[in-house]
Amino acid sequence: MTSCYDACYISVHWRRGYIVKELPINERIRAREVLVIGEAGEQLGTHPLREALQIAKERNLDLVEVAVTSNPPVCRLMDYGRYKYQQSKKEREMRKTQRQVLLREVRVRPRINEHDLDSKLKVITRLLEEGDKVKVLMTFRGREISHPERGKDVFRQMLDRLKEVALADQPQVGEHSISLVLSPLKQTPAKEQKTTTQEVSNAKA
Repeated sequence: MTSCYDACYISVHWRRGYIVKELPINERIRAREVLVIGEAGEQLGTHPLREALQIAKERNLDLVEVAVTSNPPVCRLMDYGRYKYQQSKKEREMRKTQRQVLLREVRVRPRINEHDLDSKLKVITRLLEEGDKVKVLMTFRGREISHPERGKDVFRQMLDRLKEVALADQPQVGEHSISLVLSPLKQTPAKEQKTTTQEVSNAKA
């Protein structure tokens, strides 16, 4: 059975939402002989590990194993602490350019009054303008289930008033509920989008 150490000694850490990979460096390298690449990318030849470590020490750098499966393994001379900092900085910058699209949920009742409907519509409009999708969930209680047309009327009013900002999917009808997913008409371009679910209940403007 292969241990974590045998599997290239790459450990993965979660740090503030991104992944930092640890590469084998210096005494953690297990190969007997390595191909050494200089800091500027120049080849320094194949050396026994002890000699390669001495070269790194003389240059005040780390010996980092960057290609474990090569024969011999390839090691590069670098400031490993600085390298990890730069990699972390790149990942943070990449995440800043990503836009996470949430599926927000707003609940309404078939007998909602005009004031509450206005409040819900303001919340939905704001969420859509922020680039998120909105799931409108209407639940029926007791005798309300025998009058589904009331719920449909509410949805029609909502769609009519949101037609400038929303694109509606096909309604999903359940035994005691109707749901409708609204998407913003204008999507933000050149940004990676991921969908998760977050509920917004009893939302107020």
